[in-house]
Amino acid sequence: MRPSRPVLLLLVGLVTVLAAAAAWWVQRPDEPLGPDGPCGPPVRKDGGGTWECTFAEDFDGDRLDPDTWTATQLVGSDDLCMVDHPSTVSVADGRLRLSVVAADDTTPCPVRADGTRASYAGGWVTTDGRWSQQYGRFEARIRVQDADGPGLHEAFWLWPDTRYGADRPWPQSGEIDVMETYSHRPDLVIPFLHYAAGEKPVNGVNTAWDCRTTRGEWHTYTLEWTADRLEVLVDGDSCLVNTEGAPALRKRFIIALTQSMGTGENAYDGSVPLPVTMEVDWVRAWR
Repeated sequence: MRPSRPVLLLLVGLVTVLAAAAAWWVQRPDEPLGPDGPCGPPVRKDGGGTWECTFAEDFDGDRLDPDTWTATQLVGSDDLCMVDHPSTVSVADGRLRLSVVAADDTTPCPVRADGTRASYAGGWVTTDGRWSQQYGRFEARIRVQDADGPGLHEAFWLWPDTRYGADRPWPQSGEIDVMETYSHRPDLVIPFLHYAAGEKPVNGVNTAWDCRTTRGEWHTYTLEWTADRLEVLVDGDSCLVNTEGAPALRKRFIIALTQSMGTGENAYDGSVPLPVTMEVDWVRAWR
């Protein structure tokens, strides 16, 4: 027996309602996307689906993992060196600690060509030669030390993996500063993109000066990066968007974390007691 027309209409309507309800249920933004993985809870992509975890560092050991990270040794022309030393680079209690200390016999700076040494030593770690990625989502949870005075400079940043070539010297070859903080501007976090910068005329820098943060508190800094768009977020809020699609930003980049000292108007004047430390809870990447 064939169903009557009213019954058919009722069935069609019921199917439509059920399909809409199912779609609503699947697309609810607050609905869990699945179990936690190495990068924590799954992260939803704006265009649908979820990001795939490719890098997860929680600093759970008692030292820096040499298969993932390398500590930079650098003799600068200013009064700061970067050294791989327990006083400047350490891991404990699930956190990476990068510090600036007064250089002395226990934490010596390398000797310069002119026989002098820098007065201060800082911490700088990267994934250089170990891990890099082109495009994706990069994120770190960081706390920089509260300070009442100038002299401190911290950064979570990406720069080209030289194993895959660089068309120009760094930083003209490209640099993505997801987060830079300066103690003389304690309420400000500055994202900065360099792509063919340093030329005359400059044809590729992009930054933002209205992204707020608070020193002494934990914050999450995020980069979402495609061939045609970069967005920096601070605690989930959009801070900087760039849609230039610059060729310099279309290559594999490594991750870098730095606790340094300031220059210029943020030069150290001795008012902030040393040592000072930037703490990193975790670093993650997806594609």
